[in-house]
Amino acid sequence: MRTTITSKYQTTIPKGIREKLGLSVHDALEWSLKNGTIMVKPKKPGFSRFRNTVRIGSGDIKRDINKARKLRASRIYTGTES
Repeated sequence: MRTTITSKYQTTIPKGIREKLGLSVHDALEWSLKNGTIMVKPKKPGFSRFRNTVRIGSGDIKRDINKARKLRASRIYTGTES
């Protein structure tokens, strides 16, 4: 696929590539150079910051619900609930 650079140094990402990568308006792209080749990678905002933060394995749903209820109640009574 081929695109042209405009007078404002802009170019269009071909539709086939946008669709394959799931790109949409306001997505960020990360540009770099490697051995004289331009590398462009999609940078999905926000999601990568949660990497390795989700614990997996067995859990105690009743304990988690009670903990969340107590936390919410403490926020309501201290006036920090929005």
